[in-house]
Amino acid sequence: MRVAITDMIVITWAVVGTQIAWFGTLDSSLNIEKYRGGFGLSYTLISIILIASWVVVLAAFATRDVRVIGIGPTEYKRVVDATVRLFGVVAIVAFLFQLDLARGYILMSLPVGVLALLASRWIWRQWLSGQRERGLYSSRVLLLGTRDSVAAIARDLARAPYAGYLVVAACVPGDTFGGTLRGGIPVQNNLDDIQAIMKQNGADTVVVTSSDELPPERIRELSWSLEPGRQHLVLVPSLTDVGGPRIHMRPVAGLPLIHVETPSYEGLKRFSKRTFDIAASALLLLILSPVLVIIGMCVRLSTPGQVFFRQRRVGLDGKQFEMLKFRSMAMDAEQRLDEVRPFQTIEGNAVMFKMKNDPRVTPVGAFLRRFSLDELPQLFNVLSGSMSLVGPRPPLEREVQEYENHVHRRFLVKPGITGLWQVSGRSNLSWEDSVRLDLYYVENWSMTGDFVILWRTLKAVVARDGAY
Repeated sequence: MRVAITDMIVITWAVVGTQIAWFGTLDSSLNIEKYRGGFGLSYTLISIILIASWVVVLAAFATRDVRVIGIGPTEYKRVVDATVRLFGVVAIVAFLFQLDLARGYILMSLPVGVLALLASRWIWRQWLSGQRERGLYSSRVLLLGTRDSVAAIARDLARAPYAGYLVVAACVPGDTFGGTLRGGIPVQNNLDDIQAIMKQNGADTVVVTSSDELPPERIRELSWSLEPGRQHLVLVPSLTDVGGPRIHMRPVAGLPLIHVETPSYEGLKRFSKRTFDIAASALLLLILSPVLVIIGMCVRLSTPGQVFFRQRRVGLDGKQFEMLKFRSMAMDAEQRLDEVRPFQTIEGNAVMFKMKNDPRVTPVGAFLRRFSLDELPQLFNVLSGSMSLVGPRPPLEREVQEYENHVHRRFLVKPGITGLWQVSGRSNLSWEDSVRLDLYYVENWSMTGDFVILWRTLKAVVARDGAY
């Protein structure tokens, strides 16, 4: 309801504001001479009709559906889709009835209204994410499945509280251990008491994490036992880390078949990505050239040694390339690696060496790293084609030697200056999480996703979290 009220206020502001900006007054009329005698049609009336229609269309396209609001791009897509379709209908009506509507009035209302709606939805999303971090405005979830699958899904949902799924209990049929899961989640073992367990813990959603102990007939009976409209059933497929656009549901003979498209790394998508990389890196190098010169002078004058640090990294198809960075360490940093390795402070990441307060980092280098300024020379790598603006982290050869076979899929795309790893914790991540994020990007990359990551990168750099 709050979002609906905000939508109405934003739409009214956009339409009425556009009318005033275009005509200079609310007292303007549209003359229609086709009909005998002619008559005047007030633009104020047109604005009222447009506002009411816009509000109705947003509701009709389920832009405020609880399943899409607050997370993912679907909410924004529906807002844009509903608005574009509405103005398409307005154009058709104007053509059929020969209404000579002022083009500027229409052309200004559309982009102003869409941008204002998206901005208001984004503001609400920040508020909602904060509330969900505290356990509010979330589905209260009862997990159902094997103990291992329940624990894994509970961990994944706890990692993303902004998604709106708060795990309050678990049911493991036939389990003899009982007790609680990590985080204090109580575990029951009697599937026949599912309603009593939900009532006891205030749960409104059952999430089936695995079907090893549940035949299809039992899951169907479970769905029948839930209260329509108030209690919900969610099934977790075995295939994880697959982006929404690659998944398509198709009911066949009563079976909900999930079609998963294989990722594509060729054709128009790769061409558009490379075109964007060239244009964006060239523009950024031109704009940031004074900053690059100043940083280079500071590095050169602060400590003895070269301005740039050149290092062999592994990129597309496993081929090595030379990555550029501003030097942020002493010149003998590589020789002293074994000396500081025992003091690594990032637990759970035995493959990548990351250390807070690394004694090899120079004072200027510490400042550059805090704001990720040491990575700016990588724009030259992007321009030359060895890297991309967005992609997996470029690994060292010694790291690649420790990779498991499935991790080599990250070499199907170019490494990036930034990526999901960069905006999701950076050096604070465990090795397992770093691999999961990189492979998720490789399997699901798109230009829209790249733009989102670039925006999140700006926020991550400002927050300076995980930058060592």
